[in-house]
Amino acid sequence: MNVHQEIESLFTGLGGRFVTPVDTLAGKVSRIRAIVFDWDGVFNDGTKTGSGSSPFSEVDSMGTNLLRFGLWLHQGEQLPVAAIITGVTNTMADKLVGREHFDACYSQAKHKVDVLTHLLDRHGLQPHEVAFFFDDALDLSVAQVAGVRIMVHRTANPLLTNYVVNNNLADYLTGHTGGQFAVREGCELLLGLLGQFEPVMLERLRYRPVYDRYYAQRQQIESAYWTVSLDGTITAKEPG
Repeated sequence: MNVHQEIESLFTGLGGRFVTPVDTLAGKVSRIRAIVFDWDGVFNDGTKTGSGSSPFSEVDSMGTNLLRFGLWLHQGEQLPVAAIITGVTNTMADKLVGREHFDACYSQAKHKVDVLTHLLDRHGLQPHEVAFFFDDALDLSVAQVAGVRIMVHRTANPLLTNYVVNNNLADYLTGHTGGQFAVREGCELLLGLLGQFEPVMLERLRYRPVYDRYYAQRQQIESAYWTVSLDGTITAKEPG
């Protein structure tokens, strides 16, 4: 059993489903230079508090950081772009973006592929260089063009899942659901397919000097916050 087969066995054992064959998916992952996340239903189960916010897990947050570090190693110490594109305004999404020094958070994004174009134009990237984590209908315009698509699975929407699979809009369906560490699952999968999981663990254990260089670069990112109007106009805003 080769490495990719071992990874496939581990993740299907969790309940994950490879829509794209694992060897083909590994090739797509090797070209990734940006990671984009939806928020509700991905970092959480979509439940809202009285203030309209929804939380995230430190387990998932760590997953995003490890994946960014692995991509940084893979890309010769060049940071990948990291962003959240959400259909609503969510203060916890803003907080995660600021604390983890993501490049951007877009709020009120209804036609998300136009927002993705804005992000990629700012960083000189192409859609096939994006890994996209998503869960629902509002995300499909991005899933149609992104290079790697990780769909957070829910048993409650079998027709949507079938539609996504039948129309080639996902590469992998997570075994875990939003709010149950699906982001961590997807991040570890991509790290494994990059061949970077063990190097990431080793350098994270050592901390210095390699991880320290990555962390110093990451901390220099000044996160941008954007609001999308109903007509699609994208304007800068202060973080929530």
